[in-house]
Parts: sequence; C-alpha cells; structure tokens
Amino acid sequence: MAACSQTELGVSAVKERDARHLVLTVQNASTKKCNLYRYPLVRLGNGTRNTPVIKDSDPDPGVPVTLAPGQEAYAALLVAGGARDEYEAKNITLNLQGSAPGSSAGKPIDVPMPVSTLYADDGQLVTYWTTASGYALDFIMSK
Repeated sequence: MAACSQTELGVSAVKERDARHLVLTVQNASTKKCNLYRYPLVRLGNGTRNTPVIKDSDPDPGVPVTLAPGQEAYAALLVAGGARDEYEAKNITLNLQGSAPGSSAGKPIDVPMPVSTLYADDGQLVTYWTTASGYALDFIMSK
C-alpha cells in the first residue's frame, strides 16, 4: 500500500491545555487507503533539526498506521519541554516518512498554526502516529 503524502491528507494542529501541547491531526481526504510510517518529521519555526521522537510512544512497533478514506491519525507535539533556549516559532512544517527508514513521502506540509506564535525550545518532542489522540497525548501531558 502506498505511503500517505500531502496530496491525500488534510492537516491541522490543535492546542490542548496550553500552546505547549499540540495534537497534529491528519485526515485521509483521498478515495484510497494509505500508510503513515513511524512519526512525523516536525520543524518549528526556522529550526534546523527535526523534533526528537518519544521512542516509547509507538503503539505497534514496526507496523504503519493505515488510514482508510476519511479516517484520521494523530501525533502529539510538545513544543517546549523546559527552560532551555526559547525561540519564537511562527510556522510548523511536517514531513511524512516513506516506507524505507530515512525516506520521505511527498513534499513538506505547512501546518496551520493554532496560535499566531509558539514559544518553542530545545526540549520539544513528538510521538509516533496513532489513531487514538488520547493515547498520543498521554506521552506529553505530564511534561
């Protein structure tokens, strides 16, 4: 089955409790099933590196999340994890991974901002894709 790409997906970000805790949502807007591999490669603002993943957040290690038409998947994003070098982020960019480790599926996606500016730091983290938003949030709400 083909990897999901920006051409099939609608993407949004919603803040939970505060603007440090976000849920990234993708919805399959196509007429065919597609796969999400591992986790989103997220960059905040002009960040030069991808947000590190919470390794324990993979609900089914090694198995992609398959999205049927209309179905949603979620990844939780911790924007700031502590008092480290804070910076203003005015955009979120998301890249989808391909089936092979290190490969990408499609072009970068500009995620609509849930607030005008996020205050990010070096402690940001992201979870693996899951079809249960609550499951993803569990990994970042205590941080």
